[in-house]
Amino acid sequence: MKRRSALLQKPKALPRGSRIALVSPSSPADPAAVSAGMAELRRLGFRVEELPPLPPQGYFAAPHEELIRQFRKPFHDKSVDGVIATRGGYGANYLIDFRLGTSLFGPKCLIGYSDLNVIQLLLYQVRSWVGFYGPMVAAGFNHGANQPSGYDEGSFLQAVRETKSNWTIPLRGESMASGSASGRIVGGCLTMLQTTLGTGWEPDTRGAILVLEDRGMKPYQVDRALRHLWQAGKLQDVQGVVLGDFPDSESPVAGSPTIPEICERILGPLGVPIVYGAPIGHTKRPMLTIPLGVRAMLQAKSEGTLEILEPAVIE
Repeated sequence: MKRRSALLQKPKALPRGSRIALVSPSSPADPAAVSAGMAELRRLGFRVEELPPLPPQGYFAAPHEELIRQFRKPFHDKSVDGVIATRGGYGANYLIDFRLGTSLFGPKCLIGYSDLNVIQLLLYQVRSWVGFYGPMVAAGFNHGANQPSGYDEGSFLQAVRETKSNWTIPLRGESMASGSASGRIVGGCLTMLQTTLGTGWEPDTRGAILVLEDRGMKPYQVDRALRHLWQAGKLQDVQGVVLGDFPDSESPVAGSPTIPEICERILGPLGVPIVYGAPIGHTKRPMLTIPLGVRAMLQAKSEGTLEILEPAVIE
């Protein structure tokens, strides 16, 4: 595994008037949802680039050669300030095969969750780029600010605009194991993080505040994924854990363990602070934006908080 440089690479902040480009590295997005998300971004004061039409190819937004060309373009365009994915789904892992980790100019704010997370994990591990685990154009912004299945406006604007230290994200979960701990924020989508194991960009989780979330997983699938992370040595040295609320993940068998029970059984013995049920990534509540790579203090008390100890962006 390539060791990440200690010097974190931070993008420029995105004040009002910043130019935002859209990318679709994964599955096709609904045009109406994209339009609604673009309108919301413009309400926030961004100039949003129209996404050129793409020829869908099954469950991919376009052929991979077209997707990598489209994905690289905004990183090579000096007039583009930030990049936001349209949606998740599947396909971003194919872009990595086109030397994605070494062919992008930046860093720039790369915002999204779900399938995009594999690229965020790559860029953090091999380039030390900060990432932004938050809403996408057709999966968050389209539903509006502070609305169900929408996004949390406060945490988003803080993440991409705040150039000072020590601001707080209320996690709105519940403390599974109380306490406090500090470390760099690492992680994102449980499935995406698991698929990095054995690659050259599996994240270094030592000393990290580990973020894990997903949706539509049966409890035994979460059990298997967490056990895999344990067996791969990715859990033993973390300082704290923030878990999502895992929607649409009810047990198909009455009386079998629930996801919170599984998380407590596997993660509890780590003896670190744990907050469960934060509205991050796949959630039906207003989605928080979590800056990846920066130092933070996790307070696992009541609903939990993340105090961001350094800005994710620079002036």
